[in-house]
Amino acid sequence: MGLSIREDMGEHESKLRIRRAALALVEGTPVVLEAYGGVGQIWRSIYHDVAQGVVLEKDPGKVDDLVQQRPTWAVYECDTPRALADGAGSHLEVNYVDIDPYGDPWPAIEGFFASERPRSSKLVIVVTDGMKRKINMGAWQLKSFQDAVAVFGNHFRDRYMEVCKWMLTRYAERAGYKLVKFAGYRSGHLGQMFHYAGVMERA
Repeated sequence: MGLSIREDMGEHESKLRIRRAALALVEGTPVVLEAYGGVGQIWRSIYHDVAQGVVLEKDPGKVDDLVQQRPTWAVYECDTPRALADGAGSHLEVNYVDIDPYGDPWPAIEGFFASERPRSSKLVIVVTDGMKRKINMGAWQLKSFQDAVAVFGNHFRDRYMEVCKWMLTRYAERAGYKLVKFAGYRSGHLGQMFHYAGVMERA
């Protein structure tokens, strides 16, 4: 993944660029888990040819649209982190995970890796992360970063991509994976949005 920092891209194009690169790294037929379906913009641009997948969304109105949009996918109306922790989508052996919340991606990431589900031998994960602005005010007050603060200190805003790689590595290891590739870039005003992807293999 030759992904360099590009702060000049629009937000939507930033999301699409890394997802195209990540999807190309899947071996065999992609089986996608999209943790936050939203209004289906990413699906229309990237996943419309994927036959099997899982999408989660909390908003009932959006869920109705996602059901119509993806007749061959499993669609869950739920709180994503809790549903993933409970095994939502575990009827499929997912090999590609897309995490794109409005803010904190880590509860969903933790839920997925902590859950009981079949594990593919190779897993690709792509994340859009909106936590940079919050950690600028001090990471110690944010639940997702308690372990990271113990290692990196409270003010790691200039090392945030490094922290993300460290955290993703730890969650992957809990599910028997080794992170073998990681790349990402920033976008948006002052580079506040982070986009990163990882490739994992069963240890």
